[in-house]
Amino acid sequence: MKNVKVTAYQVGLVFKNGVYQRMLNKGSYWFWSNETVQLFDITKPFNAPVELNILLKDAALAEALLVLDVKDNEIALHYKNGLLEAVFGAGRYAFWKGAVEYKFIKADIGKVEITEPVDRTVLLHRLVAPFVRSVSVESFEKAVLFVDGKFVQILQSGVYYWWKNSIAVHVGKVDARQQQLEINGQEILTKDKAALRINAWAQYQVTDIEKALLQNKEYDRQLYVAFQLALREYVAGFGFDELLEKKEAITPFILQSIQKNAEALGILVNGFGIRDIILPGDVKEIMNQVLIAEKKAQANTIMRREETACTRSLLNTARLMEENAMLWKLKEMEYVEKIADKISNISVSGNGVLIEQLKDIFVPNKQ
Repeated sequence: MKNVKVTAYQVGLVFKNGVYQRMLNKGSYWFWSNETVQLFDITKPFNAPVELNILLKDAALAEALLVLDVKDNEIALHYKNGLLEAVFGAGRYAFWKGAVEYKFIKADIGKVEITEPVDRTVLLHRLVAPFVRSVSVESFEKAVLFVDGKFVQILQSGVYYWWKNSIAVHVGKVDARQQQLEINGQEILTKDKAALRINAWAQYQVTDIEKALLQNKEYDRQLYVAFQLALREYVAGFGFDELLEKKEAITPFILQSIQKNAEALGILVNGFGIRDIILPGDVKEIMNQVLIAEKKAQANTIMRREETACTRSLLNTARLMEENAMLWKLKEMEYVEKIADKISNISVSGNGVLIEQLKDIFVPNKQ
């Protein structure tokens, strides 16, 4: 015979010739040579040495064990003394009662939505994270949720979690902030067949995400094409010179033309403008020549006006001097003063006819 002692926090299982007999609690026991005893620590999960269903036929052992059954498409979160200890997949698990506080939360991961009472911090735990998928929607974004290709709901800003499985989950997001669209290199013919290259810009904002993502494909591309067509419609309606005169009216026309298409796309257009109108080389050269000719003509006109004004002033002065002898004397004194400024000494001769000689020099005789 042999003696076996079962200590505190232990349980013994007796087998005779390999067949389970009974359970032993704390104590000292004697056994025959054909009997064996296996000892188990009741603070740890119970790993059955034989088929668990056979052992559970013993009422005493069944009462001492806590059995957890996890089905297919399920997981079980195992908490030990309030702390997450493990995550179990499909299977049958047994634990000893009494020594340790166990808690289990079973979750059906065959569905998408997480309805179980599981905290976000637990979902991010390294043991649980492999079973979870998440999506973040920023404060400036709008999003729509598709499950198996079907629209489910609009998502506001925040972080969303779903169970990871074979069900397809897709989140479509758009930037809800004001965005700028560049419309560059638009080669358009005017009404009189002048080829122009136009660079423009537009500012827009997505206001209805259902229209933008559910009812339309590539809403931004469609908006770009709508601006192209509206721009071509306006430019093609005018000749080149008329277009340059009415270029200020293009923005109101484009905004009004685009409004209906933008609403159908779930978009609000906030602005539009022309950045550049680029002319072909030959047209640009002709316009430069016209501009130079116009500037020359303006300069000639100004010079003629100045000459005419100067001539008119001289004529008026001559008439006044002819009619007023005092003005003649003042003019004579002015000439003498100008001459004196130029020389240091002056000798006067000529028998008193100096004034008449100076008048002949500086004042032309009128016929």
